[in-house]
Amino acid sequence: MTDDWLRPRPGREGYRRDAIGVAALAVGTIVSALLHARSGYFTDLDVDPQLHPAPIWLSALMILALTVPLAWRRRYPEIVAVVVSVAFFLAPTFRVPEALFGSITLFIAIYSVGAWSRHRRAATITRVLIIVGMFVWIGVQLLLTVNDPDTLPGFSRSGVFSAFASYAVINVLTNLLYFGGAYYFGDSAYRGARSRAELEDRTEELAQEREISAHQAVALDRVRIARELHDVVAHHVSVMGVQAGAARRVLATDPAQASESLSTIEASARQAVDELHRLLTTLRDNDTDAASSSSSTRGVDQLPDLVEETSAAGIPATLHVVGDARPVPTLVGFTVYRVAQEALTNVRKHGGGRATVDVRLRYLADGVELEVADTGVGRGLTSSGTGLGHVGMRERLAAVGGELEVGPRARGGYLVRARIAPRITESTEAAS
Repeated sequence: MTDDWLRPRPGREGYRRDAIGVAALAVGTIVSALLHARSGYFTDLDVDPQLHPAPIWLSALMILALTVPLAWRRRYPEIVAVVVSVAFFLAPTFRVPEALFGSITLFIAIYSVGAWSRHRRAATITRVLIIVGMFVWIGVQLLLTVNDPDTLPGFSRSGVFSAFASYAVINVLTNLLYFGGAYYFGDSAYRGARSRAELEDRTEELAQEREISAHQAVALDRVRIARELHDVVAHHVSVMGVQAGAARRVLATDPAQASESLSTIEASARQAVDELHRLLTTLRDNDTDAASSSSSTRGVDQLPDLVEETSAAGIPATLHVVGDARPVPTLVGFTVYRVAQEALTNVRKHGGGRATVDVRLRYLADGVELEVADTGVGRGLTSSGTGLGHVGMRERLAAVGGELEVGPRARGGYLVRARIAPRITESTEAAS
């Protein structure tokens, strides 16, 4: 939340509560004025006729000026504070017999400036001017009193710690606490409202983020499911298609070869059904991730099986392991397996009948690298590698911090190279 935050105005219910509060204060002030007048708040009239209480109409006017503006204290706090302060000053000047609720209304007015003003500099200036003005008034009253022996005649004025000096100190301290409290609690209310608004904004942002995360999770699940289905179906169906074509061509002339091709088709079909069944099982289990479940049985150790399937499908394929073999994290091994599977599937689909393929798994000092290079025509593949299978490979490698390089080779054929850095393999292993 920025520094230009503005406290929202209260609603209709808030103004209604303020009006009810003003009515209660007005009634209380009227009762207080009647009680003060009855108790002889001013000196006996026979002694000093000038101290006669204000007439009823003037007292009523002052009471209205002290209370009614508070109905708009949250809408126009600075104006209300000035009006109430002036009324608070004029009330004793005109001898309105009230000394209780007037102080309460002034406190509420000053508090409201700090709590509800939308212009913080104006709020500070308004309150400082009111407080300074009040203390000047108090100081003048004390000076007039100390120089008038007829006022508070029972209070000694001689000495630093005289009775009148003690009276003056008590007045100053009382007003310091009074005005300081109104100032402090007003600012505290404003800060509290701002903190609550920030908390509400953060809560709303978190709710939105959770909703976005939920949608993203669903989208990622759909992508992962599509990727798994593509890898499983495309691989086995391509094998079955090649073997079915071979069986059809030799069915009349070489029944044994045709039978072997049909056996390969049957094995591929069983494997496809088995993997699809495992994938669907993991999708029904909310606590199990499809990829991680599949990765438990597929990894770099199964690369020879992939190469053998490709050779059995009529595409001569070889596997070379370069470097000292070492264990790799399960998810990394699964990723390498799926990339090799997709690359070999593409060779069978697009490489042509005379293609050969060389699969190299390198254990390097700075990572693990898989390279699948074929000598086929590469028909149907784009140089940029933007096909669905290539997108799936990139996504898998990105998930483990790997990189993918695909494209035609200068001397013919097509190259797929995937590399995973060791720091990623280590962090992935720790996470798994």
